[in-house]
Amino acid sequence: MIILSKSDYNRIVEHAFKELPNEACGLIAGEIKGGDKIIKKVYLLTNIDHSNEHFSLDSKEQLAAIKDMRASGFVPLGNWHSHPESPSRPSDEDKRLAFDSKASYMILSLMDREKPVLNSFKIRGDNAEKEELVIK
Repeated sequence: MIILSKSDYNRIVEHAFKELPNEACGLIAGEIKGGDKIIKKVYLLTNIDHSNEHFSLDSKEQLAAIKDMRASGFVPLGNWHSHPESPSRPSDEDKRLAFDSKASYMILSLMDREKPVLNSFKIRGDNAEKEELVIK
């Protein structure tokens, strides 16, 4: 299970809307307790591709986020990005670029602007398995 606070969920959604029509992206960090991933901090990073179909994290921002995670005693848990016009599931490119099978890959769909959908996945090769996501 992966646990995300409502306030961090709202931060992700707000950032994704702000970045439209492009994909928004970032990192998630926190702690692992009894197999559950508890997100303690969400990082809002720049999509240097400025594209609505793919994203690349700004490397300087990514390094700063990793340093902040370490300083805060958190572990990297994965990343998140938005799909402005497609469902909340990994695209073929998302699967191809998912190098860490332990990471959580969170995808926020903005297809229905009134009801954004956030899901989290474990990705191994071409296989994407949905994780239980709790927002509280």
